[in-house]
Amino acid sequence: MSNKMKTNKSAKKRFKVTANGKLKRRKANRSHLNEEKSSKRKRRLRRPALVGKEDLKRIKRLLPYSF
Repeated sequence: MSNKMKTNKSAKKRFKVTANGKLKRRKANRSHLNEEKSSKRKRRLRRPALVGKEDLKRIKRLLPYSF
């Protein structure tokens, strides 16, 4: 019996796979020092983003059973 690959738990908590197989992520720069950021900027940071194709292969390796 061959060994199973382990899922990286931190990656599992940070990324969600969409119905089309893309990876959704949360945007950075929203955890603190928010008073000096404009409402428009904070509103844009609230929306999720997709992982770029440059990082996709690396993150897919951390989540072997998600695809």
